[in-house]
Amino acid sequence: MSKAHRGKGIRELFARGRGECPVCRRNNVKLLYEQEAGEAKIKICKTCKAAVKHGKKSVQA
Repeated sequence: MSKAHRGKGIRELFARGRGECPVCRRNNVKLLYEQEAGEAKIKICKTCKAAVKHGKKSVQA
């Protein structure tokens, strides 16, 4: 299993990859998944990534 989104790979990121998700507004979650919002790429949490993939949520920049 790939470990790109946990452990040693996220230690170099600002605040170890944690912050407020721009989609669900939850605080202190890992923002490790890139999603296109218009022309910009934003980072969202794992649950929002799955919801966007299945069409339950949308991402606006």
